[in-house]
Amino acid sequence: MRHTTAAAAVTATLCAAALACSTQAGPPRFQARPADPLSARVTAVPAKKLGASYRNGCPVPPEQLKLIRMNHWGFDGRTHPGELVVHENAVRPLLHVFQRAFDARFPIRRMRVMAEYRNDSEAMAEDNTSAFNCRPVTGDPRRLSQHAWGDAVDINPVENPYVDVHGVVHPPKGRPHLQRSLNQPGQIHPGDAVTEAFREVGWRWGGRWANRDYQHFSANGE
Repeated sequence: MRHTTAAAAVTATLCAAALACSTQAGPPRFQARPADPLSARVTAVPAKKLGASYRNGCPVPPEQLKLIRMNHWGFDGRTHPGELVVHENAVRPLLHVFQRAFDARFPIRRMRVMAEYRNDSEAMAEDNTSAFNCRPVTGDPRRLSQHAWGDAVDINPVENPYVDVHGVVHPPKGRPHLQRSLNQPGQIHPGDAVTEAFREVGWRWGGRWANRDYQHFSANGE
């Protein structure tokens, strides 16, 4: 009986020591998820959330579009509410992507529906992240943009500018960001959380095009 008691005492001492060591150890091997959730909600799109971004003759009807309301990290280190209008088939892929971006605390300047802007140039100048917009390709009015189908998204246009077929930078104040640096918040780079998340859902990045479109991702690569 004395041997059992002694063994129990040794075991208790070792367990206490191990607990003390664990409390003095470094940070955990696995990073905890941020306290603020993505809090995504998906609904039909009210007419006022489409505004001038939709018109007769667009390739998808309004009933095939969805409004995603979700949080995102800002450049101020805080979470902010955002809204995207997307095709119904793009909802699940984009929820995956923006959850990954949120978990990585990737900063997004703002995320507002295109109905709040007069045109795409104004939205880009405001560094607005957007998806559906029934419009021509920026810099090439002969072709309809993939955004008109609702399965393309532009992220942080100032930090991730587009250079069109004529060599014009969109938006103009994005020109300094043609110099790509991992130290610049909000820029998108090969292999980062954003590009990897889009790769996982099968979407492709315009940052690899001959005419770089660092802000642009789409389901069909156009």
